[in-house]
Amino acid sequence: MNTYILKYLICRVSTRRERPALLGVLLFSMMILVLAGCVASSSEPPAGPATTESPTSARAIVVAESATPLPVESTGEPEATATAEPTATTEPTATLAGGVVSTPESMASLKPDPDVTRPPLSAIEQPAYAASDCSDKYPCNDDIEAWEARIQVPEGFDVKYFTRIDGNPNVITFGPDGLLYAATMTGEVYRIDQNGEIDLYVDGFLAPTGLAFQPGTDRLFITSRVEDLNEGGEAEIAVIEDGEITRLFGRLPCCYVSMHSANGIAFGPDGYGYVSVGGRADHGEILSGPNAGLQDVLQPLEASILRFSPDGWEIAPYARGFRNAYDIAWDADGQLYTTDNAPDFGPPEEFHKVVPGGQHGYPWYDCDACFSAPPDVTVEPPTHTFVPHASPTGITSYLADQFPGYFNSLFVTLWSAFPGAQKIVWFSPGAEETADFATGFAAPIDLTVGPDGSLFVVDWATGIIFQISYTGGVAE
Repeated sequence: MNTYILKYLICRVSTRRERPALLGVLLFSMMILVLAGCVASSSEPPAGPATTESPTSARAIVVAESATPLPVESTGEPEATATAEPTATTEPTATLAGGVVSTPESMASLKPDPDVTRPPLSAIEQPAYAASDCSDKYPCNDDIEAWEARIQVPEGFDVKYFTRIDGNPNVITFGPDGLLYAATMTGEVYRIDQNGEIDLYVDGFLAPTGLAFQPGTDRLFITSRVEDLNEGGEAEIAVIEDGEITRLFGRLPCCYVSMHSANGIAFGPDGYGYVSVGGRADHGEILSGPNAGLQDVLQPLEASILRFSPDGWEIAPYARGFRNAYDIAWDADGQLYTTDNAPDFGPPEEFHKVVPGGQHGYPWYDCDACFSAPPDVTVEPPTHTFVPHASPTGITSYLADQFPGYFNSLFVTLWSAFPGAQKIVWFSPGAEETADFATGFAAPIDLTVGPDGSLFVVDWATGIIFQISYTGGVAE
């Protein structure tokens, strides 16, 4: 057990709602004194971007065993209490100081025409590698015509080279201003207008991986690393509002082989934030030292999808057992989906309908060096699988109406250069059917739906952002 968890357990004060009111007052008074000592004894992380600490979060960590939100201790603010499931009737304020923004109809506000059917998905193949002056496999990064010709999409769709950014972009999302936001491995967040013109929005992060605007606000939530170490690393969630960066949660597990950090963020229909956090090892093993290879003890928040309140009062596991769920997405029916990267020994990569409170695999796998699940644990099987080492990354729900018959479908990027990847895969509503949707990329890592209903795809290796639109007319 590492130092910060020991310190947390020593400093923790009970917040059980069932205690008598008088005892609660006494404990609250004691809590302020104890927490003051805890904060004074804690060490600060290495400096990152200029930030302020959220007044309701500091770097608190919840040790929880269920998907039910649990209280988070804070420094100097009134004591948080465990809350009931939020409902669509909650109407708190969307400010930096806190509040869950209710989204009662946002996931299903669009009512697609039931008579419009999806056009048949024509078979598309991965184009062969072709050398250019810049590469033995691909066109030059600025060769717009060659790249638009290389990307293959179904009949009726069109591909546009939208723009290109440096720094290996990791993630893209649209803001309430209708502009596209992109974060890069080198730590910048860019804002891109409708013409593809790029403007630096904020920088100073360490490998940001997740971006999501809180619905109904201009608050941009971002995940990044604090210490980029394969063992003992740290990740965080921060909020950007009015140019100010506020750290919401720190000390999140990080960063086995660089990419198992705090990853994708998505806001659910309950108004709460959800974030995927990777495991600290390949299959749950101790990485070094005299016990290397033996099964490690999981940290409370690793290999999970976490549910958190946007004000920083609450964070707790929503579902467990994801080795490296790189991104997450909600559909119009309130179902959460994720992709997951499988262990290095080569089993198929995974696509999951997330089961709240469920255990989805990690750290229990079938290999000579792997560990078996305890007899009382039921592992949720994947909904679909991809070829081994495909590295599924970005996922988005299609909640628009430009693509006829595609409403509530899902799209996934397969990032790696292994055969069977470097493409976008389509899933039908409910994820019952699947097919290839776009091929020819170098390393597609994320995708999102634009205000006009087009699909935007960012390629990590080239920095190119592609726009895929439907131009074939409305299907009957």
